[in-house]
Amino acid sequence: MRVIKWQNGTVITPDQTKLPLQEITLQITTVEQMAEAIKSLRIRGAPLLGAAAGFAIALAAFHSKADTKEKLMAALEEAGATIKHQRPTAVNLFWGVDRVLGKARSVNGDMEVVRQAVIEEAQRIADEDAAQNRAIGKNGAVLIADRDTILTHCNAGELATVEYGTALGVIRTAWAEGKKIKVVADETRPLLQGARLTAYELKRDGIPVTLITDNMAGFVMSKGLVNKVIVGADRIVQDAVVNKIGTFSVAVLAHEHGIPFYVAAPRSTFDLQHKASDVIIEERKPEEVTHFGSDQIAPIGINVMNPAFDITPLKYVSAIISETKVYFTKDFEKWKEKGNRAV
Repeated sequence: MRVIKWQNGTVITPDQTKLPLQEITLQITTVEQMAEAIKSLRIRGAPLLGAAAGFAIALAAFHSKADTKEKLMAALEEAGATIKHQRPTAVNLFWGVDRVLGKARSVNGDMEVVRQAVIEEAQRIADEDAAQNRAIGKNGAVLIADRDTILTHCNAGELATVEYGTALGVIRTAWAEGKKIKVVADETRPLLQGARLTAYELKRDGIPVTLITDNMAGFVMSKGLVNKVIVGADRIVQDAVVNKIGTFSVAVLAHEHGIPFYVAAPRSTFDLQHKASDVIIEERKPEEVTHFGSDQIAPIGINVMNPAFDITPLKYVSAIISETKVYFTKDFEKWKEKGNRAV
């Protein structure tokens, strides 16, 4: 299923905050609407954010009233700055904006040529992501054996991408190959992307899934109830994987129990010019922790920490599955030894 689509100046995508109980479609026509959808997590997931960012610039181009090329470019730059401001951690958001703006800057021609080039580049990002996810699935399925039980955290399924999914793309491919696998999904507090989205996707697709609370991960590992872990990523830097809060805990538990811990992500998520110490971790509003839905569950005025992501050092990562190959940790060590040239 295509999660995000361009239709003649409108971006069509599901409102992920309403799933799984309501399937509501967003029809986004302005940069401001796109910015709100990204900030509120109506659109979320690193690869999907890259596509959404590209389409935001396309919306600015399509609906611009600019009467000169210079004014159009100024409007596109402003749109890019607005989108980048929404979430500081997921690198695909910045990548998507920069790629489409770069295309706009490189075009020789009048305003209409620029507009068309921007829309085509945004669509190209979406098409590439769909193909890349299937390649990730194919590459990663080699690591999955018949009868495996796989734990996953947050949602790295098709809802986090343009199509098919990263971590769940690996699972989907293994299932399609006839491997009788099972999945254990962490609920993923505080916004329950595992319970709401991953469980929804897998149940819909007929892949056996069991939902657990986040603090059960160590228990199920200790009982031998899972033997692989696959998660997605919001940013992969030189020395770490940045992903949904709770990922680090799962990785440490997997390491302690001798369970392979895999990360599935497209190359657009790689940010190998930076280290973990360079990453800004998004802090979200306290109400996500103090409330369960509309019901307050914590004392009024309590201090709250609510980072959206955490950082998992590469020593806890068995391999990173991309669309081009599977990178084992030793590949990154070789890359650093070669002077940080692209892997």
